[in-house]
Amino acid sequence: MGVVIIIGSGPGALQSRDWRRSSSQTIVAINNAWQVRPDWDYLIHPEDFPINRRPRLFKTDQKTICANDYVPLQNQFGGFVYAGGTMAFTAAYWALAALKPRVIAMIGCDMVYPQTGPTHFYGQGTADPLRDDITLRSLEAKSARLLALASRSNCALVNLSNAPTSRLIYPRTVHSSLNSVRPIRFQSSLIERALRAEARANYMVPNGRYWKVTDQFDPKVIDQIDQLWLDVAEHMTLNNDLSEAI
Repeated sequence: MGVVIIIGSGPGALQSRDWRRSSSQTIVAINNAWQVRPDWDYLIHPEDFPINRRPRLFKTDQKTICANDYVPLQNQFGGFVYAGGTMAFTAAYWALAALKPRVIAMIGCDMVYPQTGPTHFYGQGTADPLRDDITLRSLEAKSARLLALASRSNCALVNLSNAPTSRLIYPRTVHSSLNSVRPIRFQSSLIERALRAEARANYMVPNGRYWKVTDQFDPKVIDQIDQLWLDVAEHMTLNNDLSEAI
C-alpha cells in the first residue's frame, strides 16, 4: 500500500478537510475523527468508545477496527506497555502491521493541549495521552520507538501538523510532498539494544489490558527503556528528500 493518513482529534485535524486524496492514499480516522471528512476508510477506536459517538451509517467500503483487530497486531510489535497505550500510537502500529504502507502520515495527533481555546477539533475534550498511565511516561520516547520500528519495516513516518509544538518527534512535511518522503535511517545496534531491554523485562500482556496488572511493571525499568529509545532518536539521519520537504 502507498500512503496511510491517520487523523486524530487534535485541532489540526481540520487541516485535512481540504486535502485532495489520491488513489494511493488510505485514511484511518481515530475515535471522533470520522467526523472530519466523510471519505475515511477505517475507523479505529477502543472498546469503551461511546456508541453515541460512532457513525450511524457506513459506506460499503468503510470498516471499523476494534480491540479484537488491533491487539494481536500491536503484540507483534511488543505490546502496549512498550508502545504506549493511547490510540494515536495504536492506530499507527495497526496500520503498519495490517496495511504495510510505504508512508504513514499523522495529523491531529500532536498531544498538546492548550490552556485556552479548543483542545480538540470539536472543542474541549479529554487529554487522553496525558493521563496518569505507566505506558505514557514519555510520549517522546514512545514516538521515537514507533518511528524506528516503522523505519525497520521500510515505512516513513511523518507529521503533517503545522502546530508550533508537538509531542511527536516525527519529521514534519506537507500533504503535497508525501510521495517523496523516505524512511529515516537509524543505527540498528541502538534499536537492537532497546529491543533486548524490552525482552529482558518481558512486560507483555497478550490481551492488551495492561492497566489491570500495572503492579507487575517497574516504572524505573520503563523509564530506562524509554531512555534507550530516546537514544535511538538522537542518532537518526533524515533522508535528503524529506529534509527538503520539511
